[in-house]
Amino acid sequence: MSLLQIVVLAIVQGITEFLPISSSGHLILVPAVTGWPDQSMALDVASHVGSLAAVLIYFRKDVWMMLKGLGGLARGKKNPGSRLVGLLIIGTVPAIMVGLAFSALDVSEHLRSIKVIAWTTLIFAVVMYIADKMFLTVRRMDQMTVLNAFLIGCAQAIALIPGTSRSGITMSAARMFGFERGEAARFSFLLSIPAVSAAGLLEAYELWQTATPDLLANAVLLAGLTMIVALFAIAFLMAWLRRATLTAFVVYRLILAALLFTWIYAYGGGPIGF
Repeated sequence: MSLLQIVVLAIVQGITEFLPISSSGHLILVPAVTGWPDQSMALDVASHVGSLAAVLIYFRKDVWMMLKGLGGLARGKKNPGSRLVGLLIIGTVPAIMVGLAFSALDVSEHLRSIKVIAWTTLIFAVVMYIADKMFLTVRRMDQMTVLNAFLIGCAQAIALIPGTSRSGITMSAARMFGFERGEAARFSFLLSIPAVSAAGLLEAYELWQTATPDLLANAVLLAGLTMIVALFAIAFLMAWLRRATLTAFVVYRLILAALLFTWIYAYGGGPIGF
């Protein structure tokens, strides 16, 4: 890949991973719009690892609390940190199960289409709007139950379909259970840690075994740049949710869906080739 392609992918991934507009969908759209070769799932995962690093840095207090909680649990003591770890594990199980099923059935590549992204972008814009507008905002993350975590995890599993948005669907699910917007975003971001860690470690091992030096260098550079952009994106969204709703992101998704449907049905969905 050229340096320009790496920079564009880092910016796209860093922004869209945490804003509820779907990083996987946008990463698929980049080569479709520009005519560049598809960057492959390996580099997609490398960019997600960069996003993961941003989460670990931004939510370092929560991460440290969870690490201390695990230490306490090893000594037979339960505490808020160990409880949060348990909730994240429970919330991760559905995505792992669905991911394994997708892998066994070999359906992931078939879902990487512009038409799928257009429909999921539209459908989950509506879901997000309903969840954000029609439910109470009264609960904080320390009121999260095991059932809440599991059902939010089921929502996260849906995000394996490109265009859904992992952050968008998990925040929507949390909003339906009455969680404040900032708390819904916080749990959503923390929930990304186990799933992205597992996928990143697996893909990193495969990449290390088979990749050329150039591909490894591209993956490391992409992950580093993505981390920097993602830190700004997280800070922006957390500040936004303290004073505003998710409506702006709903509008963006509706506009993007309209453009994609126009592109597909009026122009055939071929590469634009910027």
